[in-house]
Amino acid sequence: MSTQPQQPDPVPEGAVTEPEHEQDLPTPEREQPGPPQGPGPDAAGGPAIGEADEQAAALAELEDRWRRALADLENLRKRHVRELERERAAERARTAAALLPVVDNLELALSHAEADPGSIVEGVRAIRDQAVDTLARLGYEREAETGVPFDPARHEVVGVVEDPEAEPGTVVQVLRPGYGKPGRQLRPVAVAVAKRE
Repeated sequence: MSTQPQQPDPVPEGAVTEPEHEQDLPTPEREQPGPPQGPGPDAAGGPAIGEADEQAAALAELEDRWRRALADLENLRKRHVRELERERAAERARTAAALLPVVDNLELALSHAEADPGSIVEGVRAIRDQAVDTLARLGYEREAETGVPFDPARHEVVGVVEDPEAEPGTVVQVLRPGYGKPGRQLRPVAVAVAKRE
């Protein structure tokens, strides 16, 4: 008899074999190596409860800040409306106060209506000059030049005349004076312009 260990017979193809040792059996720990598998942060369950509370608190804080900003904006708008109305009233009062001396002098001229006609004309002319000066101080200088080229920003044409001595397109007559500069006019100068040939 030989002392060599006997080789097992080859296993036929497709046959199921029994494990010889218990350690060869698969265990759940050996089948799943690595980190435990569970729902991740993107799973349908959503973020952890502490994270959701932080997000809700941050959202509430942003909403509170937004509401405060809206309230501040509304208060600022109301304050601006009040201040604008106050400024308008103050400007109207300054303008009226500037015109009061003109009204006083007109009343004085009317009270002397039976005096010498020449002195009345002089008084009315002085009152007119005072009114023109008041408008100039308010920023609306009198415009009544002739012999200047027609400027649509300053002039309003109400007539065209033939004038052989004037350049075509120049102002030959002022029918109504204007007040203020272009872009800031009370009214334009009403003029008659020399005809173009």
